[in-house]
Amino acid sequence: MHVFLETERLILRRFTENDADALFELYDDPAVMKYLNGGQPADRAEIVTLDLPAFLGYYERFPGYGFWAAIEKNTGDFLGWFHFRPRPDDPPDEPELGYRLHRKAWGKGYGTEGSAALLAKGFTELGVRRVSASTMAVNTASRRVMEKLGMKFVRTYFEEFPEHERAPGSEHGEVEYAITRDEWSAAARS
Repeated sequence: MHVFLETERLILRRFTENDADALFELYDDPAVMKYLNGGQPADRAEIVTLDLPAFLGYYERFPGYGFWAAIEKNTGDFLGWFHFRPRPDDPPDEPELGYRLHRKAWGKGYGTEGSAALLAKGFTELGVRRVSASTMAVNTASRRVMEKLGMKFVRTYFEEFPEHERAPGSEHGEVEYAITRDEWSAAARS
Protein backbone atom coordinates (compact mmCIF):
# COMPACT_ATOMS: atom_id res chain seq x y z
CA MET A 1 0.00 0.00 0.00
CA HIS A 2 1.46 3.38 -1.04
CA VAL A 3 0.61 5.50 2.00
CA PHE A 4 0.82 9.15 1.06
CA LEU A 5 -0.36 10.68 4.30
CA GLU A 6 -1.62 9.60 7.69
CA THR A 7 -3.77 11.59 10.10
CA GLU A 8 -5.23 10.73 13.48
CA ARG A 9 -8.11 8.76 11.91
CA LEU A 10 -7.28 8.49 8.20
CA ILE A 11 -4.83 6.93 5.81
CA LEU A 12 -4.61 8.62 2.42
CA ARG A 13 -3.15 6.18 -0.07
CA ARG A 14 -2.73 5.86 -3.79
CA PHE A 15 -5.57 4.40 -5.78
CA THR A 16 -5.09 1.07 -7.54
CA GLU A 17 -6.99 -0.73 -10.30
CA ASN A 18 -8.63 -2.73 -7.50
CA ASP A 19 -10.55 0.34 -6.30
CA ALA A 20 -13.16 0.34 -9.09
CA ASP A 21 -15.89 -1.21 -6.94
CA ALA A 22 -15.27 1.22 -4.08
CA LEU A 23 -15.43 4.18 -6.48
CA PHE A 24 -18.57 2.83 -8.11
CA GLU A 25 -20.31 2.52 -4.73
CA LEU A 26 -19.32 6.11 -3.88
CA TYR A 27 -20.37 7.55 -7.25
CA ASP A 28 -23.61 5.55 -7.36
CA ASP A 29 -24.98 7.21 -4.19
CA PRO A 30 -27.43 9.94 -5.29
CA ALA A 31 -26.79 11.94 -2.10
CA VAL A 32 -23.01 11.99 -2.71
CA MET A 33 -23.52 13.09 -6.32
CA LYS A 34 -26.33 15.58 -5.64
CA TYR A 35 -24.19 18.69 -6.24
CA LEU A 36 -22.13 17.08 -9.00
CA ASN A 37 -24.63 15.59 -11.44
CA GLY A 38 -27.99 15.80 -9.70
CA GLY A 39 -27.60 12.29 -8.26
CA GLN A 40 -27.54 10.38 -11.55
CA PRO A 41 -26.53 6.68 -11.43
CA ALA A 42 -22.84 5.90 -11.85
CA ASP A 43 -21.37 4.19 -14.89
CA ARG A 44 -18.92 1.49 -13.77
CA ALA A 45 -17.36 1.29 -17.25
CA GLU A 46 -16.60 5.02 -17.13
CA ILE A 47 -14.92 4.60 -13.74
CA VAL A 48 -12.75 1.75 -15.05
CA THR A 49 -11.84 3.31 -18.41
CA LEU A 50 -11.67 7.03 -17.54
CA ASP A 51 -11.64 7.90 -13.84
CA LEU A 52 -9.21 5.32 -12.44
CA PRO A 53 -6.66 5.69 -15.28
CA ALA A 54 -6.75 9.48 -14.77
CA PHE A 55 -6.24 9.06 -11.02
CA LEU A 56 -3.33 6.63 -11.53
CA GLY A 57 -1.67 8.85 -14.13
CA TYR A 58 -1.19 11.73 -11.70
CA TYR A 59 1.23 9.86 -9.46
CA GLU A 60 3.93 9.58 -12.12
CA ARG A 61 3.38 12.92 -13.87
CA PHE A 62 3.10 15.03 -10.71
CA PRO A 63 4.90 13.54 -7.71
CA GLY A 64 3.16 14.58 -4.51
CA TYR A 65 -0.07 15.41 -6.30
CA GLY A 66 -3.10 13.42 -7.29
CA PHE A 67 -6.18 11.65 -6.00
CA TRP A 68 -5.93 9.81 -2.68
CA ALA A 69 -8.19 7.06 -1.37
CA ALA A 70 -9.34 7.92 2.17
CA ILE A 71 -9.28 4.88 4.44
CA GLU A 72 -10.58 4.92 8.00
CA LYS A 73 -7.76 3.61 10.20
CA ASN A 74 -9.93 1.77 12.74
CA THR A 75 -12.06 -0.14 10.26
CA GLY A 76 -10.12 -0.16 6.99
CA ASP A 77 -13.27 1.20 5.29
CA PHE A 78 -13.00 3.24 2.10
CA LEU A 79 -14.54 6.62 3.00
CA GLY A 80 -14.03 8.39 -0.32
CA TRP A 81 -11.21 10.48 -1.76
CA PHE A 82 -9.31 13.72 -1.64
CA HIS A 83 -7.58 15.38 -4.53
CA PHE A 84 -4.70 17.80 -4.35
CA ARG A 85 -3.44 18.72 -7.78
CA PRO A 86 -3.08 21.68 -10.14
CA ARG A 87 -5.90 22.20 -12.61
CA PRO A 88 -4.80 21.95 -16.25
CA ASP A 89 -4.13 25.68 -16.73
CA ASP A 90 -2.74 26.43 -13.26
CA PRO A 91 0.92 26.59 -12.19
CA PRO A 92 2.22 23.55 -10.27
CA ASP A 93 2.56 25.52 -7.03
CA GLU A 94 -1.17 26.40 -7.03
CA PRO A 95 -3.04 23.10 -6.61
CA GLU A 96 -6.75 22.63 -6.15
CA LEU A 97 -8.08 20.78 -3.11
CA GLY A 98 -11.18 18.62 -3.39
CA TYR A 99 -12.96 15.79 -1.63
CA ARG A 100 -15.80 13.36 -2.14
CA LEU A 101 -16.89 11.31 0.86
CA HIS A 102 -19.46 8.59 1.57
CA ARG A 103 -22.54 9.62 3.51
CA LYS A 104 -21.37 7.49 6.46
CA ALA A 105 -18.35 9.83 6.73
CA TRP A 106 -20.35 13.08 6.66
CA GLY A 107 -20.49 15.30 9.71
CA LYS A 108 -17.58 13.57 11.45
CA GLY A 109 -14.79 15.98 10.55
CA TYR A 110 -13.08 13.68 8.03
CA GLY A 111 -13.28 16.27 5.24
CA THR A 112 -11.58 18.88 7.39
CA GLU A 113 -9.04 16.41 8.82
CA GLY A 114 -7.90 15.06 5.45
CA SER A 115 -7.90 18.48 3.81
CA ALA A 116 -5.90 20.08 6.65
CA ALA A 117 -3.26 17.37 6.34
CA LEU A 118 -3.00 17.95 2.58
CA LEU A 119 -2.67 21.71 3.08
CA ALA A 120 0.10 21.17 5.64
CA LYS A 121 1.98 18.77 3.37
CA GLY A 122 1.59 21.10 0.41
CA PHE A 123 2.78 24.20 2.23
CA THR A 124 5.61 22.55 4.20
CA GLU A 125 6.93 19.86 1.82
CA LEU A 126 5.74 20.47 -1.73
CA GLY A 127 6.54 24.17 -2.15
CA VAL A 128 2.91 25.12 -2.68
CA ARG A 129 2.21 28.87 -2.78
CA ARG A 130 -1.62 28.95 -2.93
CA VAL A 131 -4.41 26.36 -2.70
CA SER A 132 -7.92 26.81 -4.07
CA ALA A 133 -11.12 24.81 -3.72
CA SER A 134 -14.49 25.11 -5.45
CA THR A 135 -18.01 23.86 -4.93
CA MET A 136 -21.54 24.77 -5.88
CA ALA A 137 -22.66 27.92 -4.07
CA VAL A 138 -25.51 26.00 -2.41
CA ASN A 139 -23.26 23.22 -1.05
CA THR A 140 -23.03 24.64 2.47
CA ALA A 141 -21.37 21.55 3.99
CA SER A 142 -18.44 21.74 1.57
CA ARG A 143 -18.17 25.50 2.06
CA ARG A 144 -18.00 24.98 5.85
CA VAL A 145 -15.03 22.63 5.41
CA MET A 146 -13.22 25.27 3.34
CA GLU A 147 -13.92 27.93 5.96
CA LYS A 148 -12.74 25.69 8.82
CA LEU A 149 -9.46 25.28 6.93
CA GLY A 150 -8.98 29.05 6.95
CA MET A 151 -9.72 29.38 3.26
CA LYS A 152 -11.25 32.68 2.22
CA PHE A 153 -14.08 33.26 -0.23
CA VAL A 154 -12.64 34.49 -3.55
CA ARG A 155 -15.54 34.65 -5.99
CA THR A 156 -18.79 33.30 -7.34
CA TYR A 157 -18.62 32.22 -10.96
CA PHE A 158 -20.68 30.50 -13.60
CA GLU A 159 -19.24 27.80 -15.83
CA GLU A 160 -20.76 25.41 -18.27
CA PHE A 161 -20.83 22.07 -16.48
CA PRO A 162 -23.34 19.93 -18.40
CA GLU A 163 -23.44 17.39 -15.57
CA HIS A 164 -24.34 20.14 -13.05
CA GLU A 165 -27.46 21.20 -14.93
CA ARG A 166 -29.45 18.55 -13.06
CA ALA A 167 -28.05 19.54 -9.67
CA PRO A 168 -30.36 21.54 -7.41
CA GLY A 169 -29.17 25.12 -7.00
CA SER A 170 -26.94 25.11 -10.08
CA GLU A 171 -28.43 28.45 -11.11
CA HIS A 172 -26.53 30.03 -8.17
CA GLY A 173 -23.18 29.09 -9.68
CA GLU A 174 -19.93 27.91 -8.18
CA VAL A 175 -17.82 29.46 -5.44
CA GLU A 176 -14.05 29.49 -5.13
CA TYR A 177 -12.13 29.66 -1.86
CA ALA A 178 -8.36 29.93 -1.44
CA ILE A 179 -5.54 30.16 1.08
CA THR A 180 -1.92 31.21 0.57
CA ARG A 181 1.12 29.78 2.30
CA ASP A 182 1.52 33.05 4.24
CA GLU A 183 -2.12 32.97 5.41
CA TRP A 184 -1.78 29.31 6.39
CA SER A 185 1.50 29.94 8.26
CA ALA A 186 0.02 32.91 10.15
CA ALA A 187 -3.01 30.83 11.21
CA ALA A 188 -0.77 27.90 12.25
CA ARG A 189 1.27 30.21 14.52
CA SER A 190 -1.77 31.71 16.26
